[in-house]
Amino acid sequence: MELIRILVVEDDPDFQYLIQQSLAAYDDLSLIACCPDGETACQAARQEDPHIVLMDLALPTDPMEGVSAARRIRLETRAKVILLTSFDDPATVIQASVEAFASAYVLKSQFPLLVPTIRETARGVIPQSHLICSALLQRLTPAELTVFQHMLGMPVTLHSSEKTIANQQTGVLRKLGLHNKQQLRHIFSAYFPQIEA
Repeated sequence: MELIRILVVEDDPDFQYLIQQSLAAYDDLSLIACCPDGETACQAARQEDPHIVLMDLALPTDPMEGVSAARRIRLETRAKVILLTSFDDPATVIQASVEAFASAYVLKSQFPLLVPTIRETARGVIPQSHLICSALLQRLTPAELTVFQHMLGMPVTLHSSEKTIANQQTGVLRKLGLHNKQQLRHIFSAYFPQIEA
């Protein structure tokens, strides 16, 4: 059984301790570092190569710090991100998950779901991942969605000219907030395991 390597990003010492105690109870979960803010989390993620990053959304310096740090970690490492949040508004949580390219989220009020969510996310694509991916892809037109699938190497037929396809590829990357096809494949390999990052 492979250890699931976990990086925790949480500024509240009490909640950080709760997470540490919860993870310590399981032989297959290994807590490799705890970080209080997004910047140290990004550094730790690059150095430690975790499988899972638990990212608190409400970090102290900036309401968006958790999202932007999670996004950087997703772009720069192989880690999957699970957002931890005390927000209970589904639209807010889904939007944050989309912006962060997260694989899942856990409400702090539903803490018992944390360990099962970590295990399932480490193993593959869970229903929350499909929900987040669908929300991401709602930004694309049907034509752009076909081009997106083509960019991931899926078997689709394109009927447009090369110039039109090139323009649509640029539009897909812009709408998804990505810079190139390599980033696209890297990010979406977390949602489509058959894609090689």
